[in-house]
Amino acid sequence: MRRMAAPLTGISSMATKALLADLARAYEARAGQAVAIESVGGVDAAKRVQAGEAFDVVVLASDAIDKLIASGHARAGTRTDVVRSAVAIAVRAGVPQPDIGTAAALKAAVLAAKTVGVSTGPSGVELLRLFERWGIAEAIHSRIVQATPGVPVGALVARGDVELGFQQLSELIHLDGITIVGGMPPDAPILTTFSAAICSASARADDVQALLQFLRSPDAAEAKRRQGMEPA
Repeated sequence: MRRMAAPLTGISSMATKALLADLARAYEARAGQAVAIESVGGVDAAKRVQAGEAFDVVVLASDAIDKLIASGHARAGTRTDVVRSAVAIAVRAGVPQPDIGTAAALKAAVLAAKTVGVSTGPSGVELLRLFERWGIAEAIHSRIVQATPGVPVGALVARGDVELGFQQLSELIHLDGITIVGGMPPDAPILTTFSAAICSASARADDVQALLQFLRSPDAAEAKRRQGMEPA
């Protein structure tokens, strides 16, 4: 009997948790290679790779992957763009939904909200920059609630801790107790590309490269869309 190889190990941010679980199952069925990926807050994931933990693959926002490559913790030339992920806006289930159809309408909704939830990930960073460009950052500073790493903004919305929550759609679509009002307006889009790379600590580069090819393949596209993302 052929012995199955040890699982490939990886780490990712929470935004791609459900997607990577789907794709890991599909890849094992297809290639006979198990894949075990731990999903945590993106900042923590990058720190753990930088600390030299023995992962085979890392999946994070593309700029974080680039930093890991630049610092020598992920292998140069292996960055593989996997998905593009859009930010969505949520309120607690059952409450009135604000108009978010234009940047002006969304700005007004943010100014009217008692609390505004953002993540510690790339979407949160981009939102805070957007609020700066809109000139409202100082006015709403005391009302910004930043979710702790690994905690979905949607969970704060569902509990009533946050009135208006912003996060990757992929992190909102599976949560109960919230209503997804919609995506960012066309004149204020926030899109994040999530990429994978081979960790420098991995001794199985060829095996990981085969996995990366699958993550980019047309066979993975349906799962990406099902999880609220688009192929990169």
